[in-house]
Amino acid sequence: MNNFNGRVAVITGAASGFGKAFAEMAADLGMKLVLADIQSEALETTVAELRASGAAVIGRCTDVSQVEQIQALADAAITEFGAVHLLFNNAGVLAGGLVWENSEKDWDWVLGVNVRSVIHGVRIFTPLMLAAAAADPSYEGHIINTASMAGLLNAPTLGAYNLSKHAVESLSESLFHDLSLVCDQVHCSVLCPYFVPTGISSSARNRPEELNNATALTRSQAMAMAQNQKATGAAKVSAEQIAELTFAAIGERRFYIYSHPHAMGSVRERFEAIVEQRNPPDPYAGRPELREQLVAALRG
Repeated sequence: MNNFNGRVAVITGAASGFGKAFAEMAADLGMKLVLADIQSEALETTVAELRASGAAVIGRCTDVSQVEQIQALADAAITEFGAVHLLFNNAGVLAGGLVWENSEKDWDWVLGVNVRSVIHGVRIFTPLMLAAAAADPSYEGHIINTASMAGLLNAPTLGAYNLSKHAVESLSESLFHDLSLVCDQVHCSVLCPYFVPTGISSSARNRPEELNNATALTRSQAMAMAQNQKATGAAKVSAEQIAELTFAAIGERRFYIYSHPHAMGSVRERFEAIVEQRNPPDPYAGRPELREQLVAALRG
């Protein structure tokens, strides 16, 4: 897809981070927008800003973990604009800590937002896109699922997040193959960014009350969040640059989208270990002092 003008994009997690950058770029390209986010005030602000710039846009406050709310988002898009050409399954949250310390509520929250929302989006929007393709030979559709480098690697103290992003990467590859069997007009990509300052480190601000833990963070959970905040805060690649990479990949029908090519060395090392039946490589091999600090803090 190279012609975006007048076409329709649905974006989850659209009030901040990658989602807002996708929305701003899509608006610059002349697209009509359907924006979803659980942050109602931030969403209203984003919608107002884009309307002020001349974009045709609607916003829907949406808990993406709830299938009926994703269905309502699709219904609103079809009612308002008649078709969907781009779907960004982008909303995501982060929880850390030693994997056995994650509570059932931690797992419900992370998997609900990071995995089930993508499942809902694929299940509900793909048939709409295929129907549009069947009705119009000129129709083009593309689904972009936001995973992470955590979908290709497994950093310690991020087990729940790692699992969720591996699931998104796997689902996206399955979607790629399944689409190729039935249609030449609808495609998909998986976005695997590394550290980018998006605000995901503070995603607990949007955690539903019923999924909050009654106890304080464990030492490992607090350390994992602090490490992530430090890493994302020092990141050099911006959400706007990610949006540029993503739209370029859509134009090229490219499936894998990486923000930090240098990180692929670690991915290669991991897969070589799998093929050669070696133990998982140490993610701190290049920064042993970080491992020493982490071990000392956790064992102390």
